[in-house]
Amino acid sequence: MNRNRPGALLRRAALLAPLCLSACLVGPDYKRPELEIPTQFKEGADWRRAQSNPQAALDSRWWLVFGDEQLTALIGRALDANQSIAAAEAAHRSALALVEANRAELFPSIDATLSGTRGRRGSGASTLGTSGLTDNTTTNSASGTSASAVRNQFSALLSAGWEIDLWGQLRRQIEVSRENARASDAQLAGQRLSIAASVAGSYFALRQNDIDIVLLERQVAIDQRLLDMVRANFLHGTASADSVLLAQDTLETALTALTAARTQREQYEHAIAVLLGAPPAAFSIAPLADYRFSAPPIPPTLPSTLLQRRPDVVAAERLAAAANARIGVARAAFFPELNLAATTGLANSTFAHLFSLPNRTWSVGPTLAGTLFDAGQRSATVRGAEADYDQDVANYRQTVLGAFQNVEDSLSALKHLREQVAALDNIYRRNRQLYGSVEAQLNAGTASEQGLLTQQLLLLQAEQNLKDAQAQWLQNSVLLIKNLGGGWSGEQDFRNASTGQ
Repeated sequence: MNRNRPGALLRRAALLAPLCLSACLVGPDYKRPELEIPTQFKEGADWRRAQSNPQAALDSRWWLVFGDEQLTALIGRALDANQSIAAAEAAHRSALALVEANRAELFPSIDATLSGTRGRRGSGASTLGTSGLTDNTTTNSASGTSASAVRNQFSALLSAGWEIDLWGQLRRQIEVSRENARASDAQLAGQRLSIAASVAGSYFALRQNDIDIVLLERQVAIDQRLLDMVRANFLHGTASADSVLLAQDTLETALTALTAARTQREQYEHAIAVLLGAPPAAFSIAPLADYRFSAPPIPPTLPSTLLQRRPDVVAAERLAAAANARIGVARAAFFPELNLAATTGLANSTFAHLFSLPNRTWSVGPTLAGTLFDAGQRSATVRGAEADYDQDVANYRQTVLGAFQNVEDSLSALKHLREQVAALDNIYRRNRQLYGSVEAQLNAGTASEQGLLTQQLLLLQAEQNLKDAQAQWLQNSVLLIKNLGGGWSGEQDFRNASTGQ
């Protein structure tokens, strides 16, 4: 009957597990920090009054609203191969593994040991006699018994240990790792959102430079033609040397702008290559001189949705939850720990007879241990955990405020860019009319070629200003989507997990 005691102990431990796991949890239960949330965005009143379109809600593939197949392909490659995303994904897997490791501590652990030793036990006298060291035994001359002997000892042991989580320290630690894992999930989503937005922003900037290069090349050609005409007039005495100098400066200015546009395009191309996880030398994007910038409508949203959609806000809030759980871990250290241990096995002086039933040994017993004096170490640990929580709550609130600012800035920029695009479009249309008028005058003989070229130069500059503003509008639309939180795959599952549903 005694031989069954270790097994019975383990069976009883398994039956007691649900009861122990429902024991009290030391430390405060987490509540989301209170925030002052505005009912609407200050700079987005007109935008929010627009008719809502649920079908256009932001999601994990928000870039599809731009209707650019090449952009979609580039973002897809970046999400698959970007090394920053790969690092964030690995960090998330590591956090999930830590959750599993901490959860395993709730259950008993079983170890097996097989050992063999050879040693000697003495009676206190030296085993060296007049005849030297014996092979196996040294005989006591008075009693005729062995005073010391070289012995063999073989053992096979199976041991089980279980820390009973009476005060919830282990469960609080699981809560810490779980919230950290949720924070890393949000950080991974934020990295994906950031990389996708960077690709989109760089792509639209590259297309802006495509158009600028074409328009600046035309301006350079016109400035060169005007310089040639001024030089000819100077040789005929109908233009001054100052006019030649001014024409040269105008040409050099256009050449400088063209060089800058080409440099910027190359750098944006290099940046996109790195975002895609490719070396710049092995990557290129063909120019498009007729690219059309068309900003899509962004679905209306409320400030409160940022608390669920913004990955950085979600991550900051989960880190605050983890810090709250650490307070429970620190407070649980004030209470004693209860451990159950059981060992069973076999021991014999010869390996051949080790596994015979009479050689069986076993031991069972609980251990209750607690710290009586630590010079205030545990109290300091609790105060440190509480301070860390206050810090994470402050960081969370600051992150929320920053998110509100980001959206307000983007809405303000888009509102004024819309006005700017409208004004520049009117300027461009008027310059087209003026160019047509001067062209008609040239055909009628009432205007010169130089006047037509000058008007054409103004038309090209007006077109460039309009295209640049449209490109900026598109890039700020990407930034607004990013500031609104975009979205990520499995977002609903993540929200359910974070709320314990």
